[in-house]
Amino acid sequence: MGNTKSGALSKEILDDLKLNTKYTEEELCAWYATFLKECPTGRITKEQFEGIYASFFPDADPTAYAQHVFRSFDTNADGTLDFKEYIVALHLTSSGKTLRKLEWAFALYDVDGNGTISKNEVQETVRSIFNMIPGEDQKNLPEDENTPEKRADKIWNFFGKKEDDKIGEGEFIQGVMENKDILRLIQFDEPKKIQEKLKEKKH
Repeated sequence: MGNTKSGALSKEILDDLKLNTKYTEEELCAWYATFLKECPTGRITKEQFEGIYASFFPDADPTAYAQHVFRSFDTNADGTLDFKEYIVALHLTSSGKTLRKLEWAFALYDVDGNGTISKNEVQETVRSIFNMIPGEDQKNLPEDENTPEKRADKIWNFFGKKEDDKIGEGEFIQGVMENKDILRLIQFDEPKKIQEKLKEKKH
């Protein structure tokens, strides 16, 4: 049922999001109003999503990463995200529970969606994360992870894989949970920046 009238968030979706994220009703309603202003249709396209990331990260090139994040949350592959998918995306990428977050991270790296990750997919995703790091900060990275290739090699070697091997979801999640260093390498830590931007938009 729920109220689908524009400008009001249905109780159904509101209850669902309050249950599955840490956001309050007040925050969700404020974000929904902002969401409708920017996306009057109630759906956000990949281009709009990329635009949001571009405004969050003016000193970097977030386009490829935004595309990977969008793909991983566009669960019905219709090329748009509704408000619920959008909020779940924000929650998981910033502060979701570790297991859910790693399930999402696996989907992010599984570029072709076939249930396994290849070294090429690791390189492609790591490169998109690397592009998010401003040039100045890249100069300060450790010698063995200061290029996307080195980072991808480090991850791949940790799993003890040969060049053309694959990693399944269970193995990926277990490996990352057992090694904080790999957890740091596979993700782009964006929470604070995104939370601050969202708070600004609410005012």
